[in-house]
Amino acid sequence: MASNFKVSTHRNSENVHLKLIGDFDEVSAHQLIGVLEEDCKSADKVFIHTNSLTGIHPFGCNLFHHHLNILERPLMSVFFTGDHANRFVP
Repeated sequence: MASNFKVSTHRNSENVHLKLIGDFDEVSAHQLIGVLEEDCKSADKVFIHTNSLTGIHPFGCNLFHHHLNILERPLMSVFFTGDHANRFVP
């Protein structure tokens, strides 16, 4: 379990920016999905910034991809930025 994982949230207008910090594993994936479900309900665009991740576990990414498909709403677009963005794009 990645105890050093944190999601920093910033909202401007209809957009939400999520900065992922620390190690990303399966517990982190559940935490990120929870943030998307609760804090991004009314967002048109969500930007997930990955530059501050120090480690990414493949099972965490797989779990995130599975749940991201369940979360998809027609009005919300999710964008990934940073050095690790390609590992998060489904």
